[in-house]
Amino acid sequence: MSNIYIQEPPTSGKILLKTTAGDIDIELWSREAPLACRNFIQLCMEGYYNGTIFHRVVKGFIAQGGDPHGDGTGGESIYGKPFKDEFHTRLRFCRRGLVAMANSGRDDNASQFFFTLGEAQELQNKHTIFGKVGGDTIYNVLKMEDGDIDANERPVYPYKIIKTEILLNPFDDIVPRKSTRTEKDGEKRKSKKEKGVKNFGLLSFGEEAEEDETETNDFVQKNAAKSKSVHDIIDDPKLSKEAVHIEKKGDYIEERHVQSDGDANVVEKTDRVRDKLKKRLDKGEKRKIEPEPKKDDSNSDSDEYTNELERARKLKRQKKADEIRNEIKALKKEYKTEKMSREVKEEKTETKEKEHDNEMVEEYLSEQRKYGNLKKEVPKKGAEREAYTLKLLSKFKTKLNSIKSAKDDDEEDTSKNDVDDEELNTDKWMSHTLKFDEMGSILAKDAATKKDDWYADDIANPQNPINKRKRGEDGRRDKDRHRHRR
Repeated sequence: MSNIYIQEPPTSGKILLKTTAGDIDIELWSREAPLACRNFIQLCMEGYYNGTIFHRVVKGFIAQGGDPHGDGTGGESIYGKPFKDEFHTRLRFCRRGLVAMANSGRDDNASQFFFTLGEAQELQNKHTIFGKVGGDTIYNVLKMEDGDIDANERPVYPYKIIKTEILLNPFDDIVPRKSTRTEKDGEKRKSKKEKGVKNFGLLSFGEEAEEDETETNDFVQKNAAKSKSVHDIIDDPKLSKEAVHIEKKGDYIEERHVQSDGDANVVEKTDRVRDKLKKRLDKGEKRKIEPEPKKDDSNSDSDEYTNELERARKLKRQKKADEIRNEIKALKKEYKTEKMSREVKEEKTETKEKEHDNEMVEEYLSEQRKYGNLKKEVPKKGAEREAYTLKLLSKFKTKLNSIKSAKDDDEEDTSKNDVDDEELNTDKWMSHTLKFDEMGSILAKDAATKKDDWYADDIANPQNPINKRKRGEDGRRDKDRHRHRR
């Protein structure tokens, strides 16, 4: 397994899946599969996988999930459409614990993903590998194949994703969308709450409450047009059903109350209210309204001074702006002139290069034409080809003879021959003769064939210079030895 881990590239991104089987750490290859990793991280950020189940489990093969429908037919990507596959040479289905995208064909990736529960080489270059299960959490993934599975590869008691947490996000620019699933769930909950009905049967006095409710509903339906209060509904002698009329007369407010017979408490209350209102009116009269301060001439002078300052500032700003504009115009002119001069220089250099190139090209073309014409003269097959080769051979022989004769006799006229002077000068190598130093044959010394005297003289002789070199002796060392002895 060590070779497998060495081949895989380093990860950059981490997500924690909290499932009913236990926590699962997923490390992401965001550099090798950026589209798949970005899609997975944003869906986790939006809570898309919360509450989804692992709807398909094949023992020793895969455990698939990520479908909000829970049957393998749903799912959508953050891009609004299926995104392309992403294959990498260092990511292969060679072990368990890999995380890959589930699809129904080529470039058809959405939200569904799966964990490998073993080696799956048949999935190579068909599904995008974008992560791996880290640490000991691989044992929580292997729990998924221990349960009961039906004939359609669906677990009888499927494991569920409770929540997702992003531990390391390599994409800083991800902005989560508003989840449509959460909005729909919220609307359903509200509608359920609004449709709720009171259950009077829970109370011990449920029958009495039902009777009171029916009476109040009947009374409200009859008197819906008129606004009624508690005084009208309840028969209480302490509460009056007549309205109170308030009239303002001069400095105080007079309050008229149409009372019923025998309501002494109501009269006392009205007197108290009247006294309170009088006290409030007295306090309001004591508060005098202060007149607004008049504008002085000094304020007008200060306003004129501030206006003059603002005008001066505006003039200074305008001058600065004009100066900056003039500088910009001058810089533009200089840039244009420099650009024009550069263009002129470049054009001149290009023309020179073109002329030089044209001369070289013309020479090349002329030589190509020359040898092309010669090639056309050469016959391809038959007796003509043989005659042509014999003609060339005879020409070569005459050239050799002419060069030899010119070397023997320099004064002889070479015009009689078929060869020009230029050809003679260029082909001087043909007149050169091969010579060796006159030396006798030298046999190699061999101790097996020679006499013992030769061996003793040449090899065993200590005065032999070869033996002296072997011993490390030379003439200089001998002289030094004699000096030391003296």
